[in-house]
Amino acid sequence: MATLTRFDDAFDDLLRGFFVRPVSFDGSQSQATPAQFRVEVSENEQSYVIRAEIPGVKKEDINISIDADQVAISAEVKNEKDARQGERVLRAERYYGKVYRAFALGQPVDDNGAAAKYQDGILELTLPKKAAAQARRIEIQ
Repeated sequence: MATLTRFDDAFDDLLRGFFVRPVSFDGSQSQATPAQFRVEVSENEQSYVIRAEIPGVKKEDINISIDADQVAISAEVKNEKDARQGERVLRAERYYGKVYRAFALGQPVDDNGAAAKYQDGILELTLPKKAAAQARRIEIQ
C-alpha cells in the first residue's frame, strides 16, 4: 500500500526549513549547520545543573568549554558500521556528524569546580557559580 502525504504538510515543512536552516530536499538537515540536541538547565543557590541528551556518543567525543557565563557543548556522532555479509541498508535515519549547543547563563561559573558525568546518553554538568563581589559601602567624609 502506498504511503500518502498531504501536500500542505510537505509544503509547510519545506517553507519551515527554508526560513530556519538551509534546505535539504531529502528531509535531513544540511551539513552546513551542526544539529542541536535537547538540554535542560536548572539552578539553585550554589550552582547550575545542565542535562543534555546526546545519545550514541562516546564520552571521549564530547567537548565542553566554559568562559565566564558562556557554556558550549559539542560532540561528534560517529558512524561505526556493523557490516554483515550479504546485508544491505534499506533505510537509514540515524544522524551522524557534529552536534553543538552554546548558551549564556545568568552568572559567571567557577570552571575549577565544574563536574561532568555521562551515562545512558545523558550528559550532566554541575557548574558552581562564582561568588558575586560584595558591594562596598563608602563612607563620606
